[in-house]
Amino acid sequence: MYGLTVKRVFNYIFGLFLISLGVGFSIKSNLGSTPVSTIPYTINVIWGIDIGIATIIFHIILVIIELILLRSDFKPKHFLQVFVGVLFGWFTSLSVYLTSLIPLPLNILTGILLIIISTFLVALGLFFYVPANIIPLSVEGVTQAIAIVSNRPFPKIKVYADVTYVVISAVLCYIFLGTLWASVGICTIISAIFVGTTLKYIQKAHRRITGQPVDLKKM
Repeated sequence: MYGLTVKRVFNYIFGLFLISLGVGFSIKSNLGSTPVSTIPYTINVIWGIDIGIATIIFHIILVIIELILLRSDFKPKHFLQVFVGVLFGWFTSLSVYLTSLIPLPLNILTGILLIIISTFLVALGLFFYVPANIIPLSVEGVTQAIAIVSNRPFPKIKVYADVTYVVISAVLCYIFLGTLWASVGICTIISAIFVGTTLKYIQKAHRRITGQPVDLKKM
């Protein structure tokens, strides 16, 4: 938090907005949401809880998981992730409005194109806002915590985490609604598998072009 620069703050806010825009494109595809919002959306679908409140509940749970994983390395600033979740919710509402101006996909191919755009935007957003090391969204914060504890690359852990969110959402939908697909779609699955991979290639491309590595496990 100390030594904030205009560039860090810009990268942080810009990255969050890109992720929310990715969520907007995923919803526009009508083929499921991105893993970053799939569990709150599942809570909304099953119990009718406002998705904003569901997001806050989800973020609180993830912050508790971070606390358990990091123990003495858990920093007080990480509690602010709940408030960042509120900001992210506002960005998501804005992004959903902006993407609503785009015509509905005419066929499955158009929907898949929107999914590809969504996946790239989420990965690019992560590339900008995670290294800013200000306050991560709790979904990334817990991914960072697992990467630190397990000493594994952030992009790889990101894939595992996203797949886990999707599986949890599908299981909850099956238990309470009798279907796996109430809140999970093709977009959710594709995003869960390829956001982390896309992030890895963005990271490699940046290092090849600039010669500078980007630390995605800094908290």
